[in-house]
Amino acid sequence: MKKITLILILMSNLTHADLNEENLQSAYLAGGCYWGLEDLIRKIPGVSDTNVGFSGGHIKNVSYKEVTRGDTGHAESIEIKFDSNKLSYESLLFNFFKMHNPTTINQQGNDKGTQYRSSIFYINEQQKKVALNTIDIVNKSNEWSKPVITEVVPFTNFYPAEESHQNYILKNPDGYSCHFVRKFDFTK
Repeated sequence: MKKITLILILMSNLTHADLNEENLQSAYLAGGCYWGLEDLIRKIPGVSDTNVGFSGGHIKNVSYKEVTRGDTGHAESIEIKFDSNKLSYESLLFNFFKMHNPTTINQQGNDKGTQYRSSIFYINEQQKKVALNTIDIVNKSNEWSKPVITEVVPFTNFYPAEESHQNYILKNPDGYSCHFVRKFDFTK
């Protein structure tokens, strides 16, 4: 456990040392169980920080146990901080669409329920425009055999999950994940 903590501290220091605060942007995405999605998103060059939690629901300060019931309206989500000089919002979304199946309703792998839906929570009109355009490009690529059903909705809240859920795959390398990166080319 000490080795993992030290590695996380060193990675955090290296990441933030190169970060230009003026270019820091936020994104909020949901695509199934947040453990595996966070693990893959964290590795994208330009991503400086990730947190797992809950967005899109009607209960404040919600907990994991409450969300697993499926009646809070929340989706398991990722809060992403990224440097826009190193990673565009569009590129982040293209990666997102390679990491989960955006054509299934309320499901990723064995995980079923509204808390596992595919969502883009936009924080401004520019993010909304980019999200809708990116979905159009993904659909036209025919990489997925069915149309994208990812919801594009305004960001309203993000409640961080318990600390034991943050960086879960780093802490538990054999932990459950149904996410992997597909070798799709949406721009051909």
